[in-house]
Amino acid sequence: MRVLLVGGGGREHALALGLAGDPAVSALIAAPGNPGIASVAEVRAVNASDPAAVAALAVETAADLVVIGPEAPLVAGVADAVRAKGIAVFGPSAEAAQLEGSKAFAKDVMTAAGVPTARAYVCTDEETAARALDELGAPYVVKDDGLAAGKGVVVTDDRSAALAHAAECGRVVVEEFLDGPEVSLFVVTDGEAALPLLPAQDFKRIGDGDTGPNTGGMGAYAPLPWAPSDLVDDVMRDVVHPTLAEMRRRGNPFAGLLYVGLAMTATGPRVIEFNARFGDPETQVVLALLETPLGGLLHAAATGTLAEHPPLRWRDGSAVTVVLAAQGYPAAPRTGHVITGADRPGIIHAGTARRAGDGALLSAGGRVLCGTATGPDLATARDAAYALVDGVELAGSQHRTDIAAAAIDGRIAIPG
Repeated sequence: MRVLLVGGGGREHALALGLAGDPAVSALIAAPGNPGIASVAEVRAVNASDPAAVAALAVETAADLVVIGPEAPLVAGVADAVRAKGIAVFGPSAEAAQLEGSKAFAKDVMTAAGVPTARAYVCTDEETAARALDELGAPYVVKDDGLAAGKGVVVTDDRSAALAHAAECGRVVVEEFLDGPEVSLFVVTDGEAALPLLPAQDFKRIGDGDTGPNTGGMGAYAPLPWAPSDLVDDVMRDVVHPTLAEMRRRGNPFAGLLYVGLAMTATGPRVIEFNARFGDPETQVVLALLETPLGGLLHAAATGTLAEHPPLRWRDGSAVTVVLAAQGYPAAPRTGHVITGADRPGIIHAGTARRAGDGALLSAGGRVLCGTATGPDLATARDAAYALVDGVELAGSQHRTDIAAAAIDGRIAIPG
């Protein structure tokens, strides 16, 4: 099977490693890729959000399967363009990808499907936003309705800051605050059948103790020792299957990766958000523990044969990933600095590039790379992940020092 992987971040490097390790994958092409991906795949240049360009590359490379990593190409209709060429695609249509592309659309689907989620109001001006904030109270949750690379959400006790974010975004969803630890659950689906992966937890804020602004994610771990044993079954019953059924009813079946972001509240799991693709950096830890060949799993979802796929197999133990970010991230990341020590197994590239001439590895994004490690238990995996990050030299870089620490110490509790 020849696979074309679209994207060039940390998520795509993790996907590339998984695909390259599948004996059924005879060739792996990545576009645009990154220096880490280039070690396991042929890298080709492409505008990942240009449907015609990606479809043409899929034809040129004789791809049997196209795997679309980021959200922007999905919302732009890249999956539709590739499917129009008769090529199997792992990734939803542009219409179905609105589950991530529009928070208002996702809320409408959740309401129709009876999915447990926060009360919310869609607001398009300051007056309606102010009324919604007063109705729902603090802490205030304001979400940009469109794509914002994981950074369009403000959670604050400062009403003026919440109003300012709403004004900056234009169209927002103002939500009730959901208290409790968060969980990320990935579900592979062909629109009918659905297979859940291991639940993970990520860390959105830039600083230790969940302080500072939101980021695209500063680390993650899996599995979750504190999660209820029936969590996945409950979410599949109450959230995933009703959502998939509602999407089919609307004539826009969702096939690909449904990311369910959850808050574990006193009244049970409630949905914070849906995404239409693998999350970053949770992908790094979830795929590190997946024993089932990745290519075959994604191909089954892309071809409507997931119901025939054997049960998933998982490696014993735990996985932890720690993100190394550029100086100034997330507000104004500084790029172009030389990176050393990033050539070891377990280093996942996200925002890196090669310098013309000498080929030196440079920082080229906000989240530059991450150290991902597995171990027989969470503490061992955590120590190994931090050892990887500590071995990287990048001027001014920053990372959190508390990834997975609360879970190891038994400090995570579900309200009630």
